[in-house]
Amino acid sequence: MIDFILGALRGVPAPLATYLVAMLPSLELSVAIPLALEVYHLPVAVAFALAVLGSFTPALVVLMLAPRVVAWLMAHSLLARRLFTWVFDRTRKKFAPKYRRWGDLALLLCVAIPLPLPLSGAWTGALAAFLFDIPARRALPLIGLGLLIAGGIMVAGTLGFVALR
Repeated sequence: MIDFILGALRGVPAPLATYLVAMLPSLELSVAIPLALEVYHLPVAVAFALAVLGSFTPALVVLMLAPRVVAWLMAHSLLARRLFTWVFDRTRKKFAPKYRRWGDLALLLCVAIPLPLPLSGAWTGALAAFLFDIPARRALPLIGLGLLIAGGIMVAGTLGFVALR
């Protein structure tokens, strides 16, 4: 996987490559920070900042555009209306009790735990906020804080791993 990413980003300046990798769903900080530190040898502060900003960008876009895009699709397509209604109802029914119990902490932890899985990170946090009608004004600071925590974990983990070698 890393060879594919490096091949695709050949010739791209290291800071931009770090930012772009951080924007990718499932990879985000958990790949961007080790890549920036170990492959590109960027300074820690630069790697951290670029990865956090790169991961935050899609969350911002999702929370700003998803409501408009989904509303437009639902208004213009019966199939889209049925699909989104089914997805929203099913997701809310399945996860609403957990969200009611944990509240904003659920969104924060969803982003703050840096797993290279489709169930954590800024993309998932933004989609969850959209699905649960959490206003962007409330969701974006939680996602940002989660990214800062996840970034700190990844920097510490990467530097700790390097020290053990």
